[in-house]
Parts: sequence; structure tokens; C-alpha cells
Amino acid sequence: MSIPQSLLEQSIQINIQQALQEDIGDGDITAMLTPADEQATATIISREEMVLAGQPWVNALIQAYDNTVQITWLKQEGDVVAANEAFLKLAGSARSLLTVERPALNFIQTLSAVATKTASYVKQLDGLHTKLLDTRKTLPGLRIAQKYAVAVGGGQNHRLGLFDAFLIKENHIMAAGGIAQAITKAHEIAPGKPVEVEVETWDELNQALEAGADIVMLDNFSQQQMIDAVKHVAGRCKLEASGNITIENLREVATTGVDYISMGVLTKDVRAVDLSMRFNA
Repeated sequence: MSIPQSLLEQSIQINIQQALQEDIGDGDITAMLTPADEQATATIISREEMVLAGQPWVNALIQAYDNTVQITWLKQEGDVVAANEAFLKLAGSARSLLTVERPALNFIQTLSAVATKTASYVKQLDGLHTKLLDTRKTLPGLRIAQKYAVAVGGGQNHRLGLFDAFLIKENHIMAAGGIAQAITKAHEIAPGKPVEVEVETWDELNQALEAGADIVMLDNFSQQQMIDAVKHVAGRCKLEASGNITIENLREVATTGVDYISMGVLTKDVRAVDLSMRFNA
């Protein structure tokens, strides 16, 4: 799935307003140590190699705070930035540059971390048709931002939330009275929206297939079981592998022929990229 532009823009505005409010409150008292009329230029570098992501958030945040600040990107979204390489220059009020530094870098360090990790995982799938998906295991408040970063890193988005696709799991199946009943009800509730069912056994796979699921998630299936499932399904629905998948066995799982592999690690276990901003003499 792709993120609708309207939702992306709305999320950016919410994110940057929250970031500015939590950091600045009723004023940046430390920046006031600098003369109000002092102008400055600053360079932002990455201390480690990364895939750059987050430009729309940085642009919107800086413009919202002080639209006179000049923003010059030396790298484009999705570019690889080498260790100790400059990727952004800012020019304008020294006070403004000091104030926006941390909230701006917070977006870049987090979203670039997601894009960088995603790119390293996607690389494992070179030459195979399997696509890498994210999950809903995201940082609170940054769902759309992190899924955007996954796409920048070469991955694909699973459903954005609980509103744009069905993912029927064990508890849903029990509450609905069975797999077939759940799928039928899903088509009645929201015709045209994707219906995915998580299965743990061969029998559940057959039930989901016969009931017309669009996608079946094979939860913790063995390598051989996934190979057999791909042959059995024979393109009648899409197959997604999930559970106990790491970067070490990612390619092995993909060689089974599944259409998708979903991994929460892309967004929930990210380590921020080390960035630095320095005023120019």
C-alpha cells in the first residue's frame, strides 16, 4: 500500500507541531543568549553511513518556525550519505538555527535509521520476487513517518492502520465463528478492501483459500511448509511469511516463493543515526 498524500501531509503537520511544542514550550531561553539580530550558517553531517529520510518533516518544521531560514539539501531523499559527509546546510537567524536543531535532527536520525535498516534488509532479497513489508509495530505518533521511511529504504507498506485493510487473526476468527464467516463478514463490511487471514495450520490455510482471502499470512510455518504452501496455493492468493524471521534467514525464507515477508523490526527496534550540526566560522 502507499500512503495517500493527504494523510502524509496531515501527519507531517501533526508531528512537527508536537515536536516544536514539546521542545520549545513558551520559549527557547538558551537561544536568547545569542543576539537577536545575529545571522549564521550551519552544516549538518552524519557520523555514520545512512540512507537519508525525513526531508519533508525537516522542511515543514523549519518553515513553520521561521520561514526566513534558507534550507539547502546536499543530498536527496533516499540517497546514501557517507560517514562524516554533509547533507544539509541552513542559513538564517542564529537563534532560529539553535532552536530548530534538535527537533529537526530528531526526525532525520529516526527516519533515516528506519530507511537505512530497511535498505539493508531489502538488499538480502536481490533477484527474488518477494517484497519486504513493515507492520503496525511503530513508535507512538510516528506511524506514517516510519512507514514513509520504510518506503524510502525500498520496502513496502503493509496496512497503515485498522481502517484500510483487514487482517483477521485468531481472536477475530473465534469471535466471528470461523475463518469463512470472518471473511464473508469482512467483504460485507468494506467491499473492495483487502482481506488477509493469519493461519497457523494447513487446515486453516485451506479454509482461508476456499473462503476467498486475498492474502494469507503463514505464521511460523517451517521452510518446507512454506514451500509446500506456495505450490498448493499456486497463485490463487498472495502469501505472506511472518514470525521468527531475521536478517540472517530472510533470504532463505524468500526462496520459498512467498510474495511478502513482514517484519516489525524495521520500525520497532531502530537505533537512531548519529548526526551533528555545526555552526560555520
